[in-house]
Amino acid sequence: MSRDSLTTGEAASNALTAHADRLRDAGLASLAAAPSRGDRLVREGAGLRLDASRQLVDGDALDDLIALATAADLPGAARDLLAGAEVNNTERRPALHSLLRAGRSDDARFPAVAETRERMRDLAESIRAGAHTGHTGRAITDVVNIGIGGSDLGPRLVSEALAAPDTAPRAHYAANVDPDDLAGTLAALDPATTLFVICSKSFRTEETLANALAARRWLQGGGVADSGLARHCLAVTTNLEAAADFGIPENQCLPMWDWVGGRYSVWSAVGLSCAITLGWDRFAALLAGAEAMDAHFASAAPADNLPMLLALLETWNCQYLGAGNHVVLPYSHRLRRLPDFLQQLTMESNGKAVTRDGEPLGTDSAPVLWGSAGTIGQHSFHQLLHQGTRRCPADILLPLAPTDPADRENHARLIANGLAQSRALVIGRSQAEARDALLARGEDPAEADRLAPHLAMPGNRPHNLITFSRLTPETLGALLALYEHRTYCSAVLWGINAFDQWGVELGKEIGKQVFAVMQGDDEGAALDAGTLSLVALWKSANG
Repeated sequence: MSRDSLTTGEAASNALTAHADRLRDAGLASLAAAPSRGDRLVREGAGLRLDASRQLVDGDALDDLIALATAADLPGAARDLLAGAEVNNTERRPALHSLLRAGRSDDARFPAVAETRERMRDLAESIRAGAHTGHTGRAITDVVNIGIGGSDLGPRLVSEALAAPDTAPRAHYAANVDPDDLAGTLAALDPATTLFVICSKSFRTEETLANALAARRWLQGGGVADSGLARHCLAVTTNLEAAADFGIPENQCLPMWDWVGGRYSVWSAVGLSCAITLGWDRFAALLAGAEAMDAHFASAAPADNLPMLLALLETWNCQYLGAGNHVVLPYSHRLRRLPDFLQQLTMESNGKAVTRDGEPLGTDSAPVLWGSAGTIGQHSFHQLLHQGTRRCPADILLPLAPTDPADRENHARLIANGLAQSRALVIGRSQAEARDALLARGEDPAEADRLAPHLAMPGNRPHNLITFSRLTPETLGALLALYEHRTYCSAVLWGINAFDQWGVELGKEIGKQVFAVMQGDDEGAALDAGTLSLVALWKSANG
């Protein structure tokens, strides 16, 4: 970053601190009601509409947020990401998930991407057509994806969001090493018509390998001979030798690349289970929607750029207004897994305490992300959103038309609920208004005075509304790419690397030590007394 950019960035940051002091307790209702509010705070791209008019920003604050984007050179950062520059500096490699959905590219890696895409299509269509059968010759009716983290959350979200109720083959997902997860998944399935897709780059991921071995035992127990295992197992991996030892030949393995992080991999062969259950045309439409968002991200100026605006608002709420969390509220049952997916995307990417240069960050980075689908959340945690002491910035997502036109009336109720929650978060209810409401329903004045503080709501709760015509493969692809790029831009603004995840490694290493002790290894001295005592309890409970 140039000296001029540093100076501009520092000036913008100082101005934003002053704006935050001024706006923190400002009247969001009056801000949001301004006639020209949407001129700068409502933007569209790739089929999505972002309405940020319910954020605690005014024109001056927005000007300085855009100045911050300019100082951080977000447009240049976007070009670097999409061009394959080494944006993952600790691992010295690019983060080229956008290449996986590109229609055409001059990148030297693209031929391998295109070849893998063709193999995915051929496999998916062969299975859907009944040409690839189980060992008895019967068609595959169920596909079970075995993976964890990015090899589970993205494909699970996409399949559940887009699959029709009568989809065939049906997709299922098992991730937890807890045996009850896989057992529950397999309980109603038939080994003769079940196909497993095992997603593990190394083919040694502990949870995935444990579930894969259990799945193989289930197949064998169901009459599948070793010679027939290849009819029931595919792998997405780079460890062809380990896959072959498991029983999966090379021609039934698809690659993973080190320039694609797990949480960004649904567009790759990791999405095979989606391609099988949705059909290739719909999976290709998902890729096209994401590519459309890539094009918007590459070309739109920061003031018009949806991912950049979301990142600027995330930085504003977290760093300047002190909100340490972010809640995602999709008013769509099909998007109920979106908060789970975004938890990994946001917190594994940006849960960092040092800069790209290894220096202490000096400010909070990623917010704690959480959420739930639509009206379900209204009957659980929305109480905290409206009356709790914590400020919880939100994204409310609204598909404006139902998946099935026959569901128009109930869908209208759903959208009405979402819009009502948005309005209530903005305007709240004063004690005087609460008292008047109590009197109107017949309470005597003394009781109304007593209850009014309990019914009052402060309002002033900032949030975004993200809308789209209906949930389609294209809009889902654009939505996921929007959040990917938002996450990257937030990292650039905070000066951190969004593409490594060293924080997950230590627990894995210690887990291996603990497991070794549980299995009778005599190196227990490496563990603390509390852990050893719990291992002893475990041994006692297991005879």
